[in-house]
Amino acid sequence: MSAYPLLEGIDEPAHLRELPQTQLPRLSEQLRDYLLNSVARSGGHLAAGLGAVELTVALHYVLNTPYDRLVWDVGHQCYPHKILTGRRQEISRVRKIDGPAGFPVRDESPYDTFGVGHSSTAISAALGMALGSRNRDDGRKTCAVIGDGGLTAGEAFEALNHAGDVRPDLLVVLNDNEMSISENVGALNKTFARLLAGGVYGNMRAEAKNVLERMPGPMRDFAKLAEEHVKGMLVPGTFFEELGFQYFGPVDGHDVDELVTVLGRLREMDGPRILHCVTRKGKGYAKAEANPIAYHGVKAFDPAAGLKAATEAAPLTYTDVFSQWLCDMAEQEPRLWGVTPAMREGSGLVAFAERFPDRYLDTAIAEQHAVTLCGGLACEGEKPVLAIYSTFLQRGYDQLIHDIALQNLPVVFALDRAGLVGADGATHHGMFDFSYMRCLPNVTVMAPADERECRQMLSTALAIEGPASVRYPRGRGPGTVPETTLETLPVGQAQIRRWGQGIALLAFGTMVAPAETVAEELDATLVNMRFVKPLDEACIREMAETHDAIVILEENMVAGGAGSAVAETLARLDLRPRLLQIGLADHFVDHGERDEQLALVGLDTDGIRQRIHDWRDRTVASPATSE
Repeated sequence: MSAYPLLEGIDEPAHLRELPQTQLPRLSEQLRDYLLNSVARSGGHLAAGLGAVELTVALHYVLNTPYDRLVWDVGHQCYPHKILTGRRQEISRVRKIDGPAGFPVRDESPYDTFGVGHSSTAISAALGMALGSRNRDDGRKTCAVIGDGGLTAGEAFEALNHAGDVRPDLLVVLNDNEMSISENVGALNKTFARLLAGGVYGNMRAEAKNVLERMPGPMRDFAKLAEEHVKGMLVPGTFFEELGFQYFGPVDGHDVDELVTVLGRLREMDGPRILHCVTRKGKGYAKAEANPIAYHGVKAFDPAAGLKAATEAAPLTYTDVFSQWLCDMAEQEPRLWGVTPAMREGSGLVAFAERFPDRYLDTAIAEQHAVTLCGGLACEGEKPVLAIYSTFLQRGYDQLIHDIALQNLPVVFALDRAGLVGADGATHHGMFDFSYMRCLPNVTVMAPADERECRQMLSTALAIEGPASVRYPRGRGPGTVPETTLETLPVGQAQIRRWGQGIALLAFGTMVAPAETVAEELDATLVNMRFVKPLDEACIREMAETHDAIVILEENMVAGGAGSAVAETLARLDLRPRLLQIGLADHFVDHGERDEQLALVGLDTDGIRQRIHDWRDRTVASPATSE
């Protein structure tokens, strides 16, 4: 007998809506158990989805999806949604190279109405959809679900502000999984939410407005002021109402019957409205409830045993190198600050936050603010280090240009997860930072070949009197043990690792390791370029004058990347060796394991070897070739 009889009968939300409402609690239990066991086999995001089970069931039960638009924010919470929308059997392959993505993807399903990866976009996208629906007068409902910290970013508030002004038919559901407000869930709040959604509160306000309009001026002003004070005490959503939203809640986000009742009433209303649902991250799995951070993203594990504590020292990752360097440098430099936009664990700032709490800043999901904040610190002679994923710095690019580079402020950008990141896929790859950093005046751009160089480059970046970035990949490096010192490198100086003949391999960052094997096989010269900007022009000249061909390798887009910088330098020096640029081509790379991705795009040892062989074997039709 199946362990999931109700769930297995649902291949699309239309099947869900055929169930009597009395079956929804049981369905939610089956969905939660199925999610837990599936992610335990595959790995992936777990705690956020466990906390969104009842909310997902209720939304698809009430809304006529996919005709009605359901837009998810912070896509970690979308696994239950994927299971209910035809991807139940595939969810055990989530984030694998032949499985569904870990985030909503428009090309994957008509139920994924908007692609998600970076947070705080749902209200903006849903507002656009709601305005389109209003223009067509097609009666379509639009709902945005935001949570898991998504409301801490500026874009969410910009969208709320705009929606309150243009007033479309838009429902925003706040999936609030902050544990500290769980006491707000109770009978009184449920009753109040029903009262609001049922229209009684709205009728009372309308009648009060009529009375107020007939009052003399001074008395009317006093009454309005009193109304705001009373509303502020009774309704925790005064802020949202000031933005033009009708606020409902908070409601228990794990009471599916309550959610269906309230959502059903809200669906029939018009105008911008917000439903505040209180949920618990990791709900239903005690180990995840007790430690939602550890169970946010997991590798395969045994649900009965839970995540196992490490029994032996794990190999050093680049993030570990950064973490150790930051603490070591902070011991010597009292002006050093560690700053992160809500990525303390991912960016390696846990130890720093514990040891130097007065110099640790978490800006929440607010990359623009984080960048300019660091600029302000630098103006006062402080030494800010912004630990940020390469893909997330893209969100603060205007501030990088205008507030940092233009003013030549000494801010260190420690760019984690550069290059291909694996299972998180296209939304999280750091494929563009060589390109978007090197075009900025005043900025120094570095890429370490190994762990030791990473530490040296971080020290170098802090010593530079201007903005500097050090980009490094997710996970481990070649295994080079860093020194315990805080030595720096000569700025703009490459390192020749092997002399050969015929071909010179100019490798940047992560490409040095696979290039070493290829260089040995081809008896080629290998240069660890180290700096994307400033380039070692003397070394490039020497390679061009002593070799027949130059091959440039980078884990970045070829367009505008490090190879483009070398090509520009050769052109300026009027040097014309045969030139091959190997990097990421002009397309996004899907999710999968990082090693699989590197092989697919030809940036592993076998791929580099084959591309050079193919290039050498071709009839030379022009002096330069790019791939």
